[in-house]
Amino acid sequence: MRYYFYALLRKYLSLFILPHNSVVEIDPASSLLVGAMPQGKVAFRNTQKVIPLTITDFQEASVLPVESVYAAGPDYLVVSGLIHYERDIQGLLGSLRKMCRKETRLVLTYYSSLWRPLASLASRIGMRRKLPESNWLAHEDVKNLLELENFELVRLDHKVLIPFYIPLISNLFNRYIAPLPLFKNFCLLNIAIARPLIGGLHDEGRPPSVSIVVPARNEAGHIDDIVQRIPAMGPNDEIIFIEGNSTDDTWSAIQAAQARYGEERRIIVAQQDGKGKGDAVRKGFALATNEILMILDADMTVPPEDLPKFYHAIKDGKGEFINGTRLVYPMEKEAMRFCNLLGNKFFAMAFSFVLGQRFKDTLCGTKVISRANYLQLANNRSYFGDFDPFGDFDLIFGAARMGLKIVEVPICYRERVYGETNISRWRHGAILLAMLIFSARRIKFL
Repeated sequence: MRYYFYALLRKYLSLFILPHNSVVEIDPASSLLVGAMPQGKVAFRNTQKVIPLTITDFQEASVLPVESVYAAGPDYLVVSGLIHYERDIQGLLGSLRKMCRKETRLVLTYYSSLWRPLASLASRIGMRRKLPESNWLAHEDVKNLLELENFELVRLDHKVLIPFYIPLISNLFNRYIAPLPLFKNFCLLNIAIARPLIGGLHDEGRPPSVSIVVPARNEAGHIDDIVQRIPAMGPNDEIIFIEGNSTDDTWSAIQAAQARYGEERRIIVAQQDGKGKGDAVRKGFALATNEILMILDADMTVPPEDLPKFYHAIKDGKGEFINGTRLVYPMEKEAMRFCNLLGNKFFAMAFSFVLGQRFKDTLCGTKVISRANYLQLANNRSYFGDFDPFGDFDLIFGAARMGLKIVEVPICYRERVYGETNISRWRHGAILLAMLIFSARRIKFL
């Protein structure tokens, strides 16, 4: 039972903890979790141990002095089941907080109190190691304790309906049934991902600058307005226009704007090599040099004047991936067709379920991420593949997998005043549905 259960847990954690990430488990109850990972390290606190496990259960090279964990700040800290027998959980979390860098993620696993009688029975009959468990906490208790020590819960997953191996049956229940809305309430295992609240992007003493990427196809009539209306946010902002296969004079308008406003603003221009907004966004981000990366659609249905709201949200540490939502304020009459509105609401609910964080509007074109986080996301893009023509979901999937805190900023959605939409409602809707199914298999139904 133990080997099967820990193999499952390692598989779930591998969604977040990649082979190159530094990961340390604090006071491990088993050598079968982080101790079995390629880069896994463990550390024991200098307190009296109540767990029947000693340092000799691990290879010498995998054991770190706890002081070095404080000094290094790993990518991931793992605390597996420890809160069930820890006498001072808040004190534990306080010590973990001191081991974190701003980018560190805390992975906290704990068990559902519904399983307490079965866990006790399994220990009595020898199917499970006997542990002096005394704390069985509700989700609200865990969230509250995290907040008391300046952690923010990013996501909470519920896993495992059958903790032992039954051919075919265990895989069916644990992979496909356990994540479903009703059945997840009966799962044994809870996996909480939390981030430490350690300031924002302005800790270095100066405000960060922004690279605003503007993919533009058949948007010649908007180019001058975009340059004129984008507010200054950081000290060295840059606007990056990526023109893509236009049939009007968009490219000429972009070049003219660069010549006209180049003395006042840093403007970078390029033409994309491939097709689709996603390709344009990736090229623009590759050219960007500033700490914050933004996307602004050239149709200006999201007013450029709203961009400072996104800037302050990421600069001040409110979130690490900032997504616009068009579905809060009343929108202009012709801004979105009724069928498009229904599609947006459906995909928002579906992707919220799959990704484990709330989305009200996945399809708003304005998205913001730090350049450091984007580079990590891009390095691991192969997990989902390179088939997103929009660019939105490449970022959303990657941010969710990295455990980034996702925050939505409401905007007033405007109707287009020049040109026609580049979105094909039914064809792109079918692509979105295929992406939803694919991402569900890669994130939710593991």
